[in-house]
Amino acid sequence: MTKLALGLMSGTSADGLTICAVRPAPFKVIYFKNYPYPEALQQQLLHAFELKAPQLSALHYKLGKLYAQLVHRFLKDFRLPPASVVVIGSHGQTIYHGPHDITPNTLQIGEPSFLAVQFGIPVVSDFRAKDVALGGEGAPLMPFFDEFIFGKKSPKILLNVGGISNFSLVGKNIKTYGFDVGPGNTLMDLCCQQLFSRSFDKNGALAARGCADKSLVKKLLSQKYFLQKPPKSLDKNAFGAAYLKRYFPTEKFANPYDLLATLNYFTAAAIADQITRFISSKHQQELIVSGGGCYNKTLLKNLQLCLPKLRVCSTLDYGLDPQAKEAAAFALFAWLALHKRINHCARATGAKQAVILGKIT
Repeated sequence: MTKLALGLMSGTSADGLTICAVRPAPFKVIYFKNYPYPEALQQQLLHAFELKAPQLSALHYKLGKLYAQLVHRFLKDFRLPPASVVVIGSHGQTIYHGPHDITPNTLQIGEPSFLAVQFGIPVVSDFRAKDVALGGEGAPLMPFFDEFIFGKKSPKILLNVGGISNFSLVGKNIKTYGFDVGPGNTLMDLCCQQLFSRSFDKNGALAARGCADKSLVKKLLSQKYFLQKPPKSLDKNAFGAAYLKRYFPTEKFANPYDLLATLNYFTAAAIADQITRFISSKHQQELIVSGGGCYNKTLLKNLQLCLPKLRVCSTLDYGLDPQAKEAAAFALFAWLALHKRINHCARATGAKQAVILGKIT
């Protein structure tokens, strides 16, 4: 029986839990599936940073129980016996990320004990805390995975467009690093919800109908975060509702399509700006996109427009489904932690040294 590791990932959009089963050595994604959350739970998670301690504690346990239920469903869906799984890696739901607060901190919830009790399998969770304790940002963690999968060949920039965008630079004889770039899907999603009564802009079709205000985008790219040198990371609310209201008031745009087109272009232009600013031109060869944003055709078109010399493609071109990537990474991180092997790229986060991340339950 092939021994598998499971990875669980719920991103900043809090729209569901992606579960991925991987064969750790040699690495291969075997199965994955996304389980959408009920809208009420999604809203609860998106506003969880406003909760008082009793409510947040209850949500932490509620989510842990749900994770166990969804893993049970996943095993049934793919007819996998629990005995085939050696470890589960659970990222949890990020509620708050404050690496530059007076006391640097980051919080992911989803109590792992429910998984450990139900399946009798070691669970690795809370991957970011040790990095923060070592003086790091606690994010991004994906550069280690990107190096593990793509690091032995020509230079590649691995871009993940989730709620926030982040990327890694990897390749032979390159010191891997990466950082949070800026806006991802959050601003576009909020605009769709507020102006079009849709949860997101499928395929970027609505943005394609508008005309972007490129002069506004140019002004926004002079903001402090974009000029700041890495390592750097963002809370999901850094480019959230308050930012949208302040810098993209609806009255400034002739129609809602222009507003959405501008947000789409802003996301692409910010990514291009950070690549141009912080990655050597000799390493700017290929941009491999994953996350929900890789299905936004208008965003990909804008990325190619802003980065004409780069080949823009998807992880699917390399046999890795964009939706599976992050969950697959946490399966690998958990397997490495269980075997007492480093699963951490300290250069990306600014931590003092590379260590084994994660707590084992």
